[in-house]
Amino acid sequence: METDKTTESIKQAARELYRKFGYHKTSVNEIARKAKVAKATIYKYFDSKEAILQVLLMDYIRLSVDDLIQNSAIDMDEEKHLTNLIMKTSRLSYTVCNEFIGWDFIRESANAQDFLKKLSNELEELLYHSFTGVSELHINDTFPARLRFLIKSSKSIVFSFAFTSVSDADVRKNFVSFQKEILPYLVKAALK
Repeated sequence: METDKTTESIKQAARELYRKFGYHKTSVNEIARKAKVAKATIYKYFDSKEAILQVLLMDYIRLSVDDLIQNSAIDMDEEKHLTNLIMKTSRLSYTVCNEFIGWDFIRESANAQDFLKKLSNELEELLYHSFTGVSELHINDTFPARLRFLIKSSKSIVFSFAFTSVSDADVRKNFVSFQKEILPYLVKAALK
């Protein structure tokens, strides 16, 4: 019970500091001070500052994906339904990068690519299992492989925005381009 309280206190402190100052500018000492624990206590529960971020992001993404799946429009056809879910998920990825990590850190940090690759792989698995559990989608024998293709392609494109964009405006422009010019073809390919 005490472990859960300590873990939650650390996560809450890190969440507030990451959102206020960004991941890169937040130190473990600041997290410990805000959580009212010793720095060594943080390392008892988390391997690194990056591990705290990973847990925070996956908690946020898991809750958001569950909400997206549960609150999606059931009266849409499969193509619109899947497009809607992928777009909402892509926006979620953008929010994660924008609010928690920060685009400058993503573009400038040597560790950012590995971190985002690990995060995007976890996101891919979460999305795949969430989408295959949605009863509104008529799943046939080939659908799981096609769905995997759609999710993998979409998340790769969305996360690549972080490394190919110079400014936030470029990221938004790429996101609109993805929505209008790429996603419709990916969804059609997944549903054939």
